[in-house]
Amino acid sequence: MEGGFLKAQGGFRRLKVFRLTEIICDLSVIFIERHIPVKSRTRDQMEQAARSGKQNIAEGSAASTTSRETEIKLTNVAKASLVELELDYEDFLRQHGLPRWDKSHPRTLKLREYLRSKRFLDNPLETVDRMNPEEYCNLAITLINQATYMLRRLMEAQQRQFLANGGIREQMSRARRARFGKENN
Repeated sequence: MEGGFLKAQGGFRRLKVFRLTEIICDLSVIFIERHIPVKSRTRDQMEQAARSGKQNIAEGSAASTTSRETEIKLTNVAKASLVELELDYEDFLRQHGLPRWDKSHPRTLKLREYLRSKRFLDNPLETVDRMNPEEYCNLAITLINQATYMLRRLMEAQQRQFLANGGIREQMSRARRARFGKENN
């Protein structure tokens, strides 16, 4: 409708963080199949956390048409799910006596450089067959850290948009006043 108050939303596929969570989800499914015992409850937990990280970005984006509050809440759920998944990878490393690489570890620095490359973005699953569990977990943790950082930044932008434009009721009132004038409200 021309002059309507609802803004087109749902552009989540253009978000770099959505693509990153999609990669995290795919990598997690492969890791789970290879390294987590079939009867372990951790399998389902990890898969659901990885899926939730991705799906809640999409759901929040779609909901933003009528509810910035829901958008912000779902973006936070995505972030919280990824934090949960990160803990599962950390648990795996600890339980198997494998090191978690910190941010300044030489392998983390090399990994982060690779993750910024076109090669990785074009084919993120290319190297996973050659990775041992230590490398795989640290890859996943690094990607999760990047995604949670982006989600925090996205939530900050969502908050600024809410402060600038208000919620759906405020937008509806402004649109009605603009269309019919103050005397009819």
